[in-house]
Amino acid sequence: MGSLNSLAGGRAHIIKYWKPLFAVSVWGLSFIATKFALAEVKPVVIVFIRQLLGILFLTFVILHQKKSFKINLLQQKWIIALALIACFHLWIQVTGLQWTSASHTGWIIGITPVFMVIMGLLFFNERVTAPQTWGIFISFAGLLLLVSKGDFSSLDFIKNSGDVLIIISSGTWAVYSLASKKATLTLSPILTTFYLFVIVSIVIAPFTINERNINDAAHLSATGWGAILFLGILCSGAAYTLWAQTLSEMDASRAGAFLYVEPFVTFFGSWLFLKEEITLITLLSGLIIIGGVILVNRK
Repeated sequence: MGSLNSLAGGRAHIIKYWKPLFAVSVWGLSFIATKFALAEVKPVVIVFIRQLLGILFLTFVILHQKKSFKINLLQQKWIIALALIACFHLWIQVTGLQWTSASHTGWIIGITPVFMVIMGLLFFNERVTAPQTWGIFISFAGLLLLVSKGDFSSLDFIKNSGDVLIIISSGTWAVYSLASKKATLTLSPILTTFYLFVIVSIVIAPFTINERNINDAAHLSATGWGAILFLGILCSGAAYTLWAQTLSEMDASRAGAFLYVEPFVTFFGSWLFLKEEITLITLLSGLIIIGGVILVNRK
C-alpha cells in the first residue's frame, strides 16, 4: 500500500509540474515565433492579433468554467493601469526583436527580477540583502558581457538598439510585476488576464487597423500564421491559464524557479529553428546573468 501511495504521489507531482514547465517552455519559444512573424508583419500587428487570439482562447476557458464576465471597471481601476503598462511592454519587446537575436532576448528578459528588486528599493523602501546586492552586480556584469559580445571596447548602446529596447522591456515587465503585487484586484487570475487582453486590444486597435496592416495580415504565409497562432493560442492563452493554475497550486517561490528554464529554451530553440549561432560568450553571459538572478531571488 505504501508503494502505491508513493507512486500516486509521484504522479501527482508530475501532473503538477508539467503545467509550469509547459508555460515557461512556450514563453521561451515565443521570441522565436515572434522573429518568424516579424519577417512578414509589423510589431503592432503581431501584438494585436496575439491579443485577439488570447481573448478567444480565454473566452472558451471562462465559459467552460461557467464563470461570469461581469466586471465593474470603477472598482477594478488597476486593470486599466496594468493594461497600459502591458501594452507598452509588448510593443517595445516585439520592436526590439527586429534588431536583436532571440537568444539575446531570452537572456535579457531573465534579468527582470533584478529590476524588480531595484525598483522595490527605490520606490517602496524594500530591504536588499547582501546576496541580492552581489546578484545585481553579477547580473549586470553578465548583461554587459552579452551586449558587448565579450569586447567591452565595442560597447556602443546606439548600435545595439535592439538589445537596449529589450532591456527597457525587461524594466517595464518589472514595473508590471510590481504593480500587479500592489494592485487591489478581486477578479480571478484568468478573468484579470482576459480583461487585460481586451483593454490592450482596444488601446492598440487605432494604431493597427489600417489598409496596409490588413493587407499584410491577409497575405501572411503558412509560417507567419503558424507563428502568430502559436503566440496567441499557446503563449497568450494556454500558457497564461496554466501559469495561473500553477500559482494557485504551489508557492510563488517554487513556481518562480521554473522561470530559470525559459532562457535556455530560447537559447537552444533559436539555434534549432532560427539557425542562430551558439557562441561560448553568449552562453557564458547567460549563465552569469542567471547566476546573479538566483542570488537576487534569495531572501
